[in-house]
Amino acid sequence: MEYTMIIFPAIDLYKGEAVRLTKGDYSQMTVYGKDPVKVARGFMDSGATVLHVVDLEGARDGVPRNFDIIERITAESGLDVQIGGGIRSAVVVEKYLSIGVGRVILGTAAVGAPGFITDMVANFGGAVAIAVDIKDRRVATQGWTDVSEHDALDFCRAAEELGVKTLICTDISKDGMLSGTNIELYRTLRKMLSTKLIASGGVTSTDDVKALAALGMDGAIIGRAIYTGDIDLAEAIAAASPGNAGD
Repeated sequence: MEYTMIIFPAIDLYKGEAVRLTKGDYSQMTVYGKDPVKVARGFMDSGATVLHVVDLEGARDGVPRNFDIIERITAESGLDVQIGGGIRSAVVVEKYLSIGVGRVILGTAAVGAPGFITDMVANFGGAVAIAVDIKDRRVATQGWTDVSEHDALDFCRAAEELGVKTLICTDISKDGMLSGTNIELYRTLRKMLSTKLIASGGVTSTDDVKALAALGMDGAIIGRAIYTGDIDLAEAIAAASPGNAGD
C-alpha cells in the first residue's frame, strides 16, 4: 500500500515554554524554546504540516493551563495542531476545536470510562483521539504520574470497539531517552488493531521512522531527538514517504 506515514514534531508546554521531559518525569525537564510559536514555525519551514502539542501542566493538574499559547500556535504556525493534556470534558474539547485545533487528545479522562469515550466519539467523531501511555504494559494516567491496573492492549482494543478513530500510543520507558522506539510493541498493536495508530516515544533516527512506516503505522511523534539534533525533521519526513520505508 502506497501511503506516507505522517511525522508529528512535538511541543510540550510548561509555563508557556517548549520543554521536554525524560520518561515523563517532571523533575527531569529541559527548556528548548522560550517562544513555542517560533519553534512551531521552524517545524513548518522543515516541511512539517502537523504538530503534536501537550499541555504538561494540564496533563498533571486535569485543567488546561496553556490555552492562550496554544491558541497562538494554532493561529500563527501554519500547522494542523493536535492537542492533549488536561482535556477531560466536552466543554474543553469544544473550546479547543473552536480555535481551530484539528484534533483533541483524551488521556486520563478515557481510562475506565467507556461511556465518556462513546459520548465523545458520538459528538466529535474523528476530531477526538485517545492517548494510551504505556508503562510496563499498563496504562499510565495523570500526566504519567500514576499507573492504572488497565492492561494497555486490552484498553486499545476496547477503545477501537467503541469507535475511536485514532490511538496515540506512547512507551513511557522510551520517551526522551534517545534510545530508539519500541518496534515490537507497535508491531503487536498494528496486527491487533485496524484503527489509525500513531507511535510516540523514543523515535530517534530515520531507521526508527522507516521501521514504523514499514509496519503500517499512520503517524509517528518526534520530540527530543529533533531538539538535540539527533534527527533532522526534513529527513524524517522524507524517510516516512513511500519507497523509503524498510530501505
